[in-house]
Amino acid sequence: MCETKIKLCGMFRPADIAYVNEVMPDFAGFVLAEGFRRRITREQAAEFRKALDPSVSAVGVFVNNPCDEVISYLREGIIQMAQLHGQETEEELLRIKEASGRPVIKAVKVSQRRDVEAWLDSAADYLLFDSGTGSGVAFDWSLLSGIDREFFLAGGLNAENLSEAIETVRPFAVDLSSGVETDGVKDPAKMREVVRTVRKYHR
Repeated sequence: MCETKIKLCGMFRPADIAYVNEVMPDFAGFVLAEGFRRRITREQAAEFRKALDPSVSAVGVFVNNPCDEVISYLREGIIQMAQLHGQETEEELLRIKEASGRPVIKAVKVSQRRDVEAWLDSAADYLLFDSGTGSGVAFDWSLLSGIDREFFLAGGLNAENLSEAIETVRPFAVDLSSGVETDGVKDPAKMREVVRTVRKYHR
């Protein structure tokens, strides 16, 4: 069994980057779309990338941002992957991939099986299945049964249900944000516990 990757998302304070560098997930997410509480500016994202351990990939989270904006983040090395949460089309996704040479994650809101099936042939490097953009609520994982491509699992994950999620769904990666927070900010103890839980599962 391949080891499940870990993405911790929604880093919006310098302290969050220090916590990431301590626990060393595979991916750290920066929210770069307007209208979200954890959103950071381009300048902050560039500073965070410089401070982030080089072995941790920075993922930019976008919601209907212009393609050229997403491409510029990738070309400048501020992020290493783009995560698209809006109504981006397959054509836009391909344009971003081809112009940047970087991987793209397409987020899919899941409420029924056909939501999943509609994107299984996408050119996205990875799909990310969630109950909504940053909802913090789990969906019915049985809707993901039998999927034959790599995907991220998000939505309502925390240290208590991570092992069950990995055992049940077998995702390429798990993605947590509010599940590693206390009172709306990243909690280093929860981040440590989550990373330890996933790594321990595979040992």
